[in-house]
Amino acid sequence: MAFLMKSMLSNQVKNLGLGGGGEESKEESTPSDPAAAAGMTREEYEEYQKQMVEEKMERDAAFAQKKAERACLRVHLREKYRLPKSELDENQIQMAGDDVGLPEDLQKMVAEDQEEEEDKDSILGQLQNIQNMDMDTIKEKAQATFTEIKQAAEQKCSVM
Repeated sequence: MAFLMKSMLSNQVKNLGLGGGGEESKEESTPSDPAAAAGMTREEYEEYQKQMVEEKMERDAAFAQKKAERACLRVHLREKYRLPKSELDENQIQMAGDDVGLPEDLQKMVAEDQEEEEDKDSILGQLQNIQNMDMDTIKEKAQATFTEIKQAAEQKCSVM
């Protein structure tokens, strides 16, 4: 309650012009030099600014490297699945430089995927796929294909 009364009265007194001098003294007491505002000497403040700029440059470089690695992965996946290329990804890779590659974890994942695809493409992989397929379905497909070929031949050939 006392706080409420004090704030109401102080606002009324400031409006009358009796207590308006306090605001001017606050403005005068703030230093114009940023080094003094931070509580440092001019040299310390300049060194601090240099460190901040260097750290920002390092963060930006690391960020650009990560973006380029992601773009490299996207390019790899586009090539693998024969999707259209993206100019944005290629530009990011070029901006980062020649040292862009897939991270080790992603390289391991890609290598495992390639091994699995090679296994599926091999003769043994195809034999395993045949074992998993339903023979009735295969017979139906073969008969449907045979009848389609026979009908097409009958339409084209007048002897049959």
